[in-house]
Amino acid sequence: MQFEKLENYLNNIGEGEMKDNIFEEIDQRTQLALSNQMEMLVFFLNDGQRYGINVFKIVEVIECPTVITKMPHSHPTVRGTIDFRGKAVVTIDLADFLGLEKQDYRNKLSYIIISEYNNNIQGFIVSMPDTLITRSWQEVKSPTGMMSNSGFLVAIAYTDSGEMIQILDIERILGEIIGIPEEVSQEIIEKSKEVGHFEDVHILVIDDSKTARRLNESVITQLGYSATIMESAAETLQILINDPKAAQKYTMIICDIEMPTMDGFTFTRKIRENEKLKNMYIMLHSSMSNPSNMDKAKQVGADVFIAKFRPDELAKEILATIQQIKDKKNI
Repeated sequence: MQFEKLENYLNNIGEGEMKDNIFEEIDQRTQLALSNQMEMLVFFLNDGQRYGINVFKIVEVIECPTVITKMPHSHPTVRGTIDFRGKAVVTIDLADFLGLEKQDYRNKLSYIIISEYNNNIQGFIVSMPDTLITRSWQEVKSPTGMMSNSGFLVAIAYTDSGEMIQILDIERILGEIIGIPEEVSQEIIEKSKEVGHFEDVHILVIDDSKTARRLNESVITQLGYSATIMESAAETLQILINDPKAAQKYTMIICDIEMPTMDGFTFTRKIRENEKLKNMYIMLHSSMSNPSNMDKAKQVGADVFIAKFRPDELAKEILATIQQIKDKKNI
């Protein structure tokens, strides 16, 4: 795809008045998500390496202004805020955060990827967007060897010509820069005591992000319950299929959507297709907080969709599920 065409396409993603062809493109991306595929924007920083971000998380791509309003007492890699559709959006120098040369946006043409994570809008300064590619999640792999030691690399993929694309753990990056709430309110902690531990509650968490796994486990622990933590939906599915008592072992499953090899939509669909596992309670929990994900979650049979990271909302949903189970047992 030529850059001019890519630029026009990306600038249409966030338009308020979408044309029919844009609706068609959104529908196509939705169908990709339901078939274990994702569309990725590939972009460059200033090291010549290709990086990728899911198109579903992009609001718009714009040229970086040469003047950005500074924020006092902010993280060193936050350049400040820009005005985006009447809102002040925090703008982050992604290269600087990764230890690369800072982006010289004042003197060189640069771009900002306006993205939405966890119901928050932020901008990432990059050198240049490159292209859009579609990949099956089976083609997106977890890093291995020395690459697995990179704290902010969550997956890798490849272009048609074989160049590596690094997919960053944006959730962890934002956690480091902006911070992510972890504490469950005391009111909900007290509510958990009312629900009580009528049985051994055991929650299965599946997420490829270290930060997300830690935060989910923290919420579950604060409620007084136990958790099994997994990072691969594909591996977890095989474990569940091979365990004849899996459906009775876990009170519920909390599953991310974006994961290498198998995404959360595909995982949920396969669980519902399995006679032994089909009644397991599944919560899809994702930083892709676009409302369309609720519809996709329902289509594949998830019991609920919750946007990350909202400790109280996650805790409330866990307690509501446990209360439902308790009520059924009392019938």
